[in-house]
Amino acid sequence: MKLILKTLSLALLASASINLFAADPAPAPAADKPAGPNPAKQAVNVRKAAFTLIGNSFKPIGDAAQGKAEYNQADIQKRANRILVVSEFLDSSFPEASNLGEPDTKAKAEVWTNKADFDKKLKEFQEHAATLAKVSATEKSASDAFKEAFGAVAKDCKGCHESFKAK
Repeated sequence: MKLILKTLSLALLASASINLFAADPAPAPAADKPAGPNPAKQAVNVRKAAFTLIGNSFKPIGDAAQGKAEYNQADIQKRANRILVVSEFLDSSFPEASNLGEPDTKAKAEVWTNKADFDKKLKEFQEHAATLAKVSATEKSASDAFKEAFGAVAKDCKGCHESFKAK
């Protein structure tokens, strides 16, 4: 099972890398401008990859917090650290130009029309992710402190999805 998860993780990472670095088709360049990747689509690809990695790391943490899976400190700590690191990619992955709407992205226009609230929620998520990483480094079990840190991150995810993600 571990080998399957590692293989899937590597496949996801490879796929995300290809998407991040592949040049998206762009309109024909003007005679004086060289062709290049579409920055808006690159931003969308970065955030899609980031959210996929965060979600894949968060689910096993949630399972441990809810008693659905055994608490493995090393694994929980690795996943919490991954969430923290990947969350930092989100700071620059919502430029105004990436407000493309569906089907390119599920980000609602409110991300940009209510940018101050979005930025506040993102900052809180990053702070709570840092707390989860810190707690997971010291807790040997699914303690109350661990569950509280997990709950704060889960609440951040839910709140942002409700406000800023199309269903």
